[in-house]
Amino acid sequence: FTLFLREAGVTLKQVGSSNEIVDQVVFQKRIQKLLQKSPRYPGIVQEFITGLEAHIEDPVTFRNCLLPCVPQMSDGDSSVSSFQESLLRMLLGIEMLQTCIINTLLEKLPEFMLDTGEGGLSIPRIIINQLKWLDRIVDSKELAAKLMELVSVAPLEVQRDIITSLPEILEDSQHSDIASQLSLLKENTQLTVPILDALSSLNLSSSLLTEIRGAVMATLAAVQLEDLPVVVKFILHSVSASDAYEVVCNLRKKLELEQCVLPPVLQASQSRMKSKGAAGSSQDSIALILDAIKSAVRFQKTISEAWLKAIESVDEADDHKVIDLLVLFILHSTNANQCRRGAERLLKVKVRTGLIQEALLQRTFRDYSQVMRGYFPSILALAQCLLRSPDPCVVPFGGHMYRQTFSAFDSYCQQEVVGSLVTHVCSGLGGEVDMALVLLCGLVTEKPSEMAMYTVFVKGILDYMDNLTPQQIRQLFQLLSRLAFGQQQQGSHIQDDMHIVIRKQLSSTVPKYKRIGIIGAVQIIGSMGALPKVNDSTNGSLPQEMFRQVTALLELVKSSSENSPEATALYYDELASLILTSTLDPQVQQEMIGKTVLDDFQDDFVVDMGPEITSFPFPACVMYNLDEEESQGSIAVNLLPLLAKDIQNKAEQHSQTKKAHRVSPLCLSPFFRLLRMCEEKQHQGDLEEIDALLCPLILIDMDIVEKTESLSKPEREFLCTLLFHTINWFREVINAFCKQTEIEMKMKVITRLQNITYLQTLLEKALATPGYVPPLANFDGNGTDGVVLGSIAPVNKAKKSEKEKVKEIQQGVSLVSYRQFFRELDMEVLNVLQCGLLSRSLLDTELHTKGREEALLGPAELVFLLEDMLRKLDFSLTAAPAKKAPFLKGRINKSVGFSHLQQRSSIDVASCCVQLLPALCSHLENCHNNFQTLLSENNGVVDGPATDLQAHLLMSSTYQLLLQVLNTTFSSGFSQPGHRSLLKKGLGVLAGRLKEGGAELTLEQLHSFEYLLNFRSTVPSLSTALSLSQLVSTVSERGGNPTAYREQTSLAKHFLSQNWVTASGEKERGNKFNEALHTLLIYLEHVDDILKAVEEIAGEGIPELLNASKDESSASWPTLNCVNMSVQAQSEKLLTWNLAVRDFHILVNLVKVFDSRPVLNVCLKYGRLFLESFLKLGMPLLDYSFKRHKEDVQSLLKTFQLSTRQLHHLCGHSKDTSLTNHVPAIKKSLELFVYRVKAMLTLNNCQEAFWMGNLKNRNLKLQGEEILSQKAQESDDDDD
Repeated sequence: FTLFLREAGVTLKQVGSSNEIVDQVVFQKRIQKLLQKSPRYPGIVQEFITGLEAHIEDPVTFRNCLLPCVPQMSDGDSSVSSFQESLLRMLLGIEMLQTCIINTLLEKLPEFMLDTGEGGLSIPRIIINQLKWLDRIVDSKELAAKLMELVSVAPLEVQRDIITSLPEILEDSQHSDIASQLSLLKENTQLTVPILDALSSLNLSSSLLTEIRGAVMATLAAVQLEDLPVVVKFILHSVSASDAYEVVCNLRKKLELEQCVLPPVLQASQSRMKSKGAAGSSQDSIALILDAIKSAVRFQKTISEAWLKAIESVDEADDHKVIDLLVLFILHSTNANQCRRGAERLLKVKVRTGLIQEALLQRTFRDYSQVMRGYFPSILALAQCLLRSPDPCVVPFGGHMYRQTFSAFDSYCQQEVVGSLVTHVCSGLGGEVDMALVLLCGLVTEKPSEMAMYTVFVKGILDYMDNLTPQQIRQLFQLLSRLAFGQQQQGSHIQDDMHIVIRKQLSSTVPKYKRIGIIGAVQIIGSMGALPKVNDSTNGSLPQEMFRQVTALLELVKSSSENSPEATALYYDELASLILTSTLDPQVQQEMIGKTVLDDFQDDFVVDMGPEITSFPFPACVMYNLDEEESQGSIAVNLLPLLAKDIQNKAEQHSQTKKAHRVSPLCLSPFFRLLRMCEEKQHQGDLEEIDALLCPLILIDMDIVEKTESLSKPEREFLCTLLFHTINWFREVINAFCKQTEIEMKMKVITRLQNITYLQTLLEKALATPGYVPPLANFDGNGTDGVVLGSIAPVNKAKKSEKEKVKEIQQGVSLVSYRQFFRELDMEVLNVLQCGLLSRSLLDTELHTKGREEALLGPAELVFLLEDMLRKLDFSLTAAPAKKAPFLKGRINKSVGFSHLQQRSSIDVASCCVQLLPALCSHLENCHNNFQTLLSENNGVVDGPATDLQAHLLMSSTYQLLLQVLNTTFSSGFSQPGHRSLLKKGLGVLAGRLKEGGAELTLEQLHSFEYLLNFRSTVPSLSTALSLSQLVSTVSERGGNPTAYREQTSLAKHFLSQNWVTASGEKERGNKFNEALHTLLIYLEHVDDILKAVEEIAGEGIPELLNASKDESSASWPTLNCVNMSVQAQSEKLLTWNLAVRDFHILVNLVKVFDSRPVLNVCLKYGRLFLESFLKLGMPLLDYSFKRHKEDVQSLLKTFQLSTRQLHHLCGHSKDTSLTNHVPAIKKSLELFVYRVKAMLTLNNCQEAFWMGNLKNRNLKLQGEEILSQKAQESDDDDD
């Protein structure tokens, strides 16, 4: 043996040094030659092996043979590589020796199994390494069997070594057998990792892989956390395109990351015990799991798509897991196969539908903040994307993402978050700015010390104030002043900057900047003068120095706004809001603000009633006294004298420069609001001190309004201004006293409401003054910017009939555009709705006696309050999508007149509505009963002789407003995911009106819409009917009653077949009527067989119509056209198409009779849609039905051809732009139809049946005479 080796070029050395070798290739060749040429061959092989065994008997020499050899260095020969294989490894390369040596090695292996491997060398591992990567294995099967035998007896370490080496030892042919044997070993969880490692490296058939994957998936729940990453990697690694979705869904279900993390309580105690123990390692494992998912997603498109699909398919909020959010972040961050947009889209959809909620986000950040830190750029990008979204439902979620990121991550991330929010604020886009400011305010409140580090960023927004609305400026200064002047004063380094900015703005002569200065100064006063927390140094009161600063700032604002009544009024309004929303230090509030306010108000606006003063354009008189008996020694508000003096001063101002202290009537209402707030704060809501201000006013005799024609322009304007001031004073009085509970107070408030509704009718008459601009009432907006005044409109309408005049006054047409010149009513005023309704019957029977003992609302006051409520709900609840302002267009500020409402959250407003629901329902029932009695008195006729037009109009609008208010409440008020309990409460109120005990039912069992269906019989007009249908639809949708659509359908049908007549006996008509009809017809979509319904209308209704006179209902048909065209395209059977084409023909032919423009427009628009649907859905059907149903197809095409010809004539007839717009598209479709029919005939081998000719131009009349003056150009088809 030794001899052979020496001859072949290997020198065996003794202990302590490696064997030497000439060159391994030469060596292997020599040994092979020596063995084969030996006369004792093949016995010599066995002798050689015995020699080898004897040589390696000694462990040390054995170890030597396993280690690499050293090349023999001959003098000056350095060409031989420095690394050579071990002796045994080289011998294994000789095929005739291989099997024997392998056996020898594997028999030697058990001797060293328990050998710990001194000097870092584990002999078993080295032995196994000898077998790896051999050029050729003679008996692979035998080797596999022996290795598996060894695995079954070896200790754990050796088992692991053998298993992980299997793919590198065995040939491909053995892979599947080994895989089957390995998968049986998986019960031993300690071997999971090496087995899966080996399996993922084996070359297996897909069926076997699927089987093994299934087995692995089944044991997923039992796997140790630290082994999970390998398992997940194996599962995702072995996926084929076809089963990716299924595998990912299963994996998503089985991966319970929530259970991998200790509850926060335990986590805290763990981390105390060992600073970075279990908590850290679990986070590391989760990070590795996510990395495994990440690499799978990055390199396999099918897997990224499968994850998106799997997350999309979850349709219950509770079924969403933390892994869903984490995977979305992974997909977003890798952007493999452009899945970033997919992740963004999916997150938006999930948030919009309320399936991924804030709680899940919170949980994810709480338990996995360490892991998520790696995905910070993605989280920030997604938050930005959600906050910028035009969809108001997803914006708050973006906000939650920002908030959680700020709380969970380090200071670098916090800085990025603040920077990103500041960018949002400076973008100037409405919804984005609002949300970003709210978030910044929230962060300042929750984490003042962290936010103080980033004060400089936030201060940067001051340069971008031009684009902000007053409410946004308010929030900006609120958060800056909290940082700079708050209790802890962390941001005190910007105090001087703030003072500089405020002084600069206050001293500006530009009203806009002065306004910003006042708003900012008042917010700073709020932060500086806030009631301090009680601690040793301050004893809960303001330090003297701070008190001095507040006083100085108050004086500064007062003096800089003295010369402008608008600025003063704004200052009063801002102060009032501040007192309402924050708790100021008592000495600031009472000494600085309260006392001076009361005295100044009395001096400026209140006079004792004495001898009359008559130096005005009109004779003065004291009006609107609520206490008849106390006429002596009482007080009055001197509105008329002030206004006259104000106008006089304005005239004198030009001639003299010296200014005395002027009192402007503009400040009356704001000043009173401030006074009321101070009183409320001081006396805990009791207004006894100031209830004398329900006093009369010094005005003029209002009969003068009847004679407006004879007045000069200045006199008219004076009169209008006086009316505006009076109405605004009354509105502010109602704001103040509406919360008082005594019955006498309530009646006074209702009287003031009546005064307002009466004065508004006077104002409408008086406003016929071209070019008149009313006095401002809301001072934080841009005055009259972007306002279109409808002041001239009422002038020409004086010639109208008495009826229409009543109508006009009633609907308040002209006051709509003047809305912002009225003071805003507070949300609390709506509580007046809880009073009963003063009905006709009550007046007739009790002769006012009973009516005066309890506070009752009249119909006009009810309409007034409901209109206001509807406006508030529209503004507060229905968030319009954030649109970018059009280029160079002045933006009309929608929030003018809602300053106070803006400061309340939408959930606040929604809960107010739910409290008012019982009152609204009672009013609705009153309207219903009122119309029912009317109908029964008039024997079921709406326009009976006893109908009082005005009352009827008021009641109709009340009815409709109530339905609209309810609809807005239910459709928009509970759209946010957290409002579910409120929604249930609201629906419970409706259901409870029918039967008691709805509290314990679930949302789905509350059939609230049944209550609403009772009102169908008394609906007074089609628009009210539409409101009722929409409300029923909303309520059934919100309550999750999908079965209710049948009720909706029958309701719509009931309304469509009713004859609508106004109270004056005329038929309803006009654009609004048509729109309402159209919308109602949409409800027919729920009919089981849409064509049948159309057939009914087209077959029965139209012949009746043709016999009637032309004027009767021609305008109502376009809407029918619209519906059946747009909905028909859904059926596919031939018979259905036959019906559809027949209906289409009837409807198109109607044009011959009713050729008004709306009908033609609809015919062209929906005719094309029908034609396109026919080409897309009907023609493929004809292709295949032609052979079997030749006659049916032919007759269908003939009927259809008649319609297409009529459409062609229509195109020629269209002369004005609204019609010609449709012509090119319809011509294209007609041409397509011709060629499509040709293609169908060719497909069925009948092309000779087709011929084409020129079509003559004909007019639209019944006979369709030819138009001779034109050459025909368009061709259509004819086929037999």
